[in-house]
Amino acid sequence: MAFSGKNRGEWIRKMSSETFDVLVVGGGITGSGIALDAVTRGMKTALIDMQDFAAGTSSRSTKLVHGGLRYLKQFEVKMVAEVGKERAVVYGNAPHVTTPEWMLLPIYKGGTFGRFTTSIGLRLYDFLAGVKREERRSMLSARETLNREPLLRTEGLLGGGYYVEYRTDDARLTIEVVKKAVEQGAVALNYVKAAQLLYDDRGQVNGIEAQNVLTGETFEIRAQKIVNAAGPWVDVIREMDKSRKGKTLRLTKGVHLVFDQSRFPLRQAVYFDVPDGRMIFAIPRDGKTYVGTTDTDFVGDPSEPGVTPEDRDYIVKAANEMFPSLRLTTADAESEWSGVRPLIYEEGKSPSEISRKDEIFQSHSGLITIAGGKLTGYRKMAETVTDLLARKLSQEGRGTFGPSVTKTLPLSGGDFGGDAARFEAFVKEQTSAGMELGLSRDEAERLARRYGTNAPAVFALVPKVREDAHRNEIPLDLYVSLRYGMDGEMCALPEDFLIRRTGALFFSVDTVRRHYRKVIRIMAEEYSWTEDEIARYEQAMDRKIQERSRRI
Repeated sequence: MAFSGKNRGEWIRKMSSETFDVLVVGGGITGSGIALDAVTRGMKTALIDMQDFAAGTSSRSTKLVHGGLRYLKQFEVKMVAEVGKERAVVYGNAPHVTTPEWMLLPIYKGGTFGRFTTSIGLRLYDFLAGVKREERRSMLSARETLNREPLLRTEGLLGGGYYVEYRTDDARLTIEVVKKAVEQGAVALNYVKAAQLLYDDRGQVNGIEAQNVLTGETFEIRAQKIVNAAGPWVDVIREMDKSRKGKTLRLTKGVHLVFDQSRFPLRQAVYFDVPDGRMIFAIPRDGKTYVGTTDTDFVGDPSEPGVTPEDRDYIVKAANEMFPSLRLTTADAESEWSGVRPLIYEEGKSPSEISRKDEIFQSHSGLITIAGGKLTGYRKMAETVTDLLARKLSQEGRGTFGPSVTKTLPLSGGDFGGDAARFEAFVKEQTSAGMELGLSRDEAERLARRYGTNAPAVFALVPKVREDAHRNEIPLDLYVSLRYGMDGEMCALPEDFLIRRTGALFFSVDTVRRHYRKVIRIMAEEYSWTEDEIARYEQAMDRKIQERSRRI
């Protein structure tokens, strides 16, 4: 059955009529990773999220699969080693959504990092993370540093460290994990909420009462084991289970601003410290430069943490201190995003000092909760949780399950035989194929890079939808992405497509403004929406455009 929004009813019937070995609550990167690890070990697996996949923290990160260099300052050597090695794993399994990005760490007189400590730190980082020889760090003089990025402040510049991180599209990484899990036999649905937990006569959790958020209908999902991977909402699920005891979450907010390259012409990704001791990234992407992140305590609705004037001022001030010739103002930002980090509470520590390590909690009812952690370490976290599930299910006589296979398992769209180097040749070949179908070079290349080895399936839609695209007065590449999103990526609402399947609201704001009403009309035709529903979705997108892409 196709992973299509038109098939939601059939997916719900399947989910409500079977008993699963594992039900994962939370369709962010961690929950999706657990679902993939579980199903590939032979566990009958279901995955739900009350929003879209990756709608929470997993689409609001700094969009880096990085090793956490700054955690060496906090002596979290083990975490740096683990997540550092995982960078290469994620890249090998999904080169279409993970790109090596050389990072410049400028060194200033009186700054947090000196030349000697930076050199030692980066060398230790290379060793702990198992960095490939061609990607190992180098130390630059002040002149070499400015040659890499002329916008940097010159006063007090001593030099720089140069090393590799990996840039990603966090939301697309998550959806490719979900799609791979579905390809392997998992049942996955967005917009399905765990309304309450269900228990057997021994008090062991064995299912949920679920609510289809889009229709309001309720149904039951039964499973031998329930995993709570709800990110910022894990304590809400623990509260349902009456097991919110001991360690709890501390939510911190991170904000990013996006500037057009015409206003912020950054050549080179830069990782720099600010006077309060925090580290900030400035990263060029798709004709834009995005800068972040903040790190402040957050209380409120994690689904919409918002951006305050103070958040914007903080980022702009930090950027101006490092790139003073730009003289940026908050009015120069053309889009923004904010998200919350579900960290484990630690007494007496500031938001920036709290560890990003993950922890697993097991309740008296058998509920398994995974909290904390980093995007980069999602696969290893999933493996650890699934090891626990395998032991428990085996002890209960429910089967025998082998070790994890996800370390070398390509994600959907990433099937390059484990050789990420083949990706560029593939993009060149597919770009030519797309151009033969009438797409421009830029359009064809963008689609090839976004969809990886799924690109031929996307291009196969072009002849079928060309006339519809013309009739709807919508660019062909945008229309074909929308068709693919509805047909194969469980794209249910306009924001799913315009934010998480394409990133357009963050990095192509003008495209969204010009075409979002057309996108809604096309989806309405596909999903038989009423005029009231169309109006509601238009209003919702109006709000999101105003909130996230206004000239401030």
